[in-house]
This record gives sequence, C-alpha cells and structure tokens, in this order.
Amino acid sequence: MQDRHALAAWFKSFGVTSVAMESTGVYWVPALKSREGHGFPAVLVNQRYEKNVPGRKTQVGDAGWLPQLHFYGLLRGSFRPEAEIATLCAYMRQRGRLTENPAAHIQHMQKTLMEMTLRLHHVVSDIIGATGMRIIRAIVSGEYDPEILSTFRDTRCHSSLDTIKAALVGNDCHARAASQVAQQLC
Repeated sequence: MQDRHALAAWFKSFGVTSVAMESTGVYWVPALKSREGHGFPAVLVNQRYEKNVPGRKTQVGDAGWLPQLHFYGLLRGSFRPEAEIATLCAYMRQRGRLTENPAAHIQHMQKTLMEMTLRLHHVVSDIIGATGMRIIRAIVSGEYDPEILSTFRDTRCHSSLDTIKAALVGNDCHARAASQVAQQLC
C-alpha cells in the first residue's frame, strides 16, 4: 500500500497528469484505485484493443508503448461503472454464484463443520433449515458452548436437545479457526 502511494507521489513529481493501464486479470484494481485516489484520471485499456495498434508486442515493450499510445489518444478506455454500481454488481455476482449452485455451498458448510469436529449434519436433516441455520449463525457469532447451541433447536426438529448437544461437542481450537471460514459461507 505504501509503495503505491510513493509511486503516485513520484508520478506527480514528474508532472504526470493521467495514467493508462492494461487490464489483465484483477491485478490492475489496487494500482488503478490508488492512482485515482491521488487525482490521476486513469484509462483502463483492454489488451485486445491495444494489440490492434501496430507496434511492440512484448511485456517490456508495452511498458513504453502504452504511455506513448495514451499520449497520442490512440487508446480507448474500457467501460468502468461508478463505484456504487460496481458494488451492486459484486453483490449480484455473489448472489448468482450462491443461487446457481446451492448444493456446492452447502457441502462447503458441511466440510467446515466437519473441520470443526461438529457433526450437526448427522443429527439435523437439513443444515440450511431453521435449526441448522440458527446454530450456524450462533457459531459464526462466536458461540461454541454445546449447551447454548442446542437451545437453538426448532420445535419441529426430530432430534432431541441431548442428541444435538452431543453432536455439537467439538474441538474448540478448530472451531475458532474454522468459524472464520464459515463467516464467508453465510
């Protein structure tokens, strides 16, 4: 982070007024945001468009070629939505992933529970049902006491409190580490 700020200050010392960057993967995101944060208008260039302009075609050559093309106005910037729209797109993309293949995400939750040495999925027919989700949310919130966790049992659950409590006796050390992973799943 500090290096990106130092680079922006170095750019300013040379009178740089705008920056062009090639969009490869997601590596450009922190660098571009840093430049914009320091007041540099940034043009994000799709590699496919940049390759249409005749000239150098190597990574080292691109380092000198991109600024020159940008200076002459020969690069077309990629569409980048406003910050609020980009955030909404990220939420929608994540929601799409979760709804397209829910079975895989449930399996991730079951695996995390197994890593925590909790056998909830053996005593609750559906871990994303009322009882399962109440218990998982309590674990994510930091509750590990089987006595307390078993009280989250829904009245319609067929397993008794004692059965659920026995399934929730796990390795506390693993539980704390794995709950961080579980937070990403819920």
